[in-house]
Amino acid sequence: MPAIKLHLKEGGMAEVLAISLPMVISYACDVVMVFTDRLFLARLNPELMNAVMAGGLASFMLMSFFAGLAGFTTALVAQHLGAKRKRDCSVVLTQALIFSCCAYPLILISRPAVYWLFSFIGVEKEQLGPQITYFNILLYGSIISLMRMSLSGFFSGIGRTRIVMVASFAAMLVNVVLGYIFIFGKLGLPAWGIRGAAYAAILGSFAGLLILLVAYFSAHNRREYNIENSFRFDRNLAGKLLYFGSPTGFEMFLNIIAFNTMVMIFHSLGPATATAATIVFNWDFVSFVPLIGIEIGVTSLVGRHMGAGHPEKAHRSTMSGLKLGIIYSTFIFILFVGFPDMLVNVFQPAAASAIFASAAPTAIFMVRLASIYVLVEAMLCIFVGALRGAGDTLWAMRMSVILHWLLVAVLALVLRVLRLSPEIGWAMVVFFFLAFSGFVLLRYRQGKWRSMRIVEPVVPPEIIPEIGEV
Repeated sequence: MPAIKLHLKEGGMAEVLAISLPMVISYACDVVMVFTDRLFLARLNPELMNAVMAGGLASFMLMSFFAGLAGFTTALVAQHLGAKRKRDCSVVLTQALIFSCCAYPLILISRPAVYWLFSFIGVEKEQLGPQITYFNILLYGSIISLMRMSLSGFFSGIGRTRIVMVASFAAMLVNVVLGYIFIFGKLGLPAWGIRGAAYAAILGSFAGLLILLVAYFSAHNRREYNIENSFRFDRNLAGKLLYFGSPTGFEMFLNIIAFNTMVMIFHSLGPATATAATIVFNWDFVSFVPLIGIEIGVTSLVGRHMGAGHPEKAHRSTMSGLKLGIIYSTFIFILFVGFPDMLVNVFQPAAASAIFASAAPTAIFMVRLASIYVLVEAMLCIFVGALRGAGDTLWAMRMSVILHWLLVAVLALVLRVLRLSPEIGWAMVVFFFLAFSGFVLLRYRQGKWRSMRIVEPVVPPEIIPEIGEV
């Protein structure tokens, strides 16, 4: 089937939407996967829902540095594409896959550190056992997740985000169907509960990986990007991926540790507070993650235009992405302000639960308070995506890490030392994210990113595929 090409104005909303919309749908599929697992387990009891959230965060925490490296594949591939170095794009992916394979044993031997963290925070015994079980099973499938992220980064970088969308949809479908069967014991299988959720998540991710691999090794892709000659270690490209991707990796690693610690501080205050926090973080996840799809679209286009030496087109893409993000966030704002009771009651267990009844008022307050910063989330994601696409990853890492660890200190002081209410603790989280967004805006407006160069263009140029090529 011949490729369909859409000729779009460079930097316009249509161009950003052509790349971002499939990524938004892709991340929406990831939201559905995680959300459904927690919802299924909430039907059994709130402790299992809390355990799957904390265990999942902990498993991603150990992957996060390498996930950050894999994520920077998008920007590096896009910069090489914009610089007319198409055949280096596949070599960049090979470096990301090499790093992923090297990461796997390091991730597995790091498990005792997480066990200690669970114990140090003081997670309730009823939650701790299932949480460790879920964490261990997910960790064995981490290599699948890292390879899938790397391949997604390649396709995002070259603008073929529809492939990523199809893979994410397949992963979601497999995960939700198998999760229902495994968790509740359908089709004659035993009810595996939280184990079933972990097995379904791994198999879903594997289904997505298979689709990406089939697309990557297609005849058209092999010719276009010289795939056969790409399977080699390239010191220069590996060095660029490590140098520019490490700040993103460290940022993700340190931030996930901080975020996981914040979640466990809430969880250490008892099952009711743990349930309220989990419900709110679930809806925050729903509101935030699709914005990452727009962020990746902006990162890809900014990287491509910067690689071609056109910072003004990169700026235009950023502004177009910001408009799309604000449109989406306005809808979330209305949802959080107008229907917090409905959102919280989605997680009500099938049987009457004193824990849920106690948690609901706190959760409703926290959802309504979260509406204050949902519009700011769009600005945060888009400008950070633009800075990363241009190569300004070190500054983004420093500011983001400072914010998250300052939040850990403030939450520990407010909730564990001063013994103030969870509502006050959540208000502090909202306030600090608002402040951080202002710093990101100032950095972007300073314009230092405009003079950054990762890749130099070559002459004569190769033909770059049009945005929207399928």
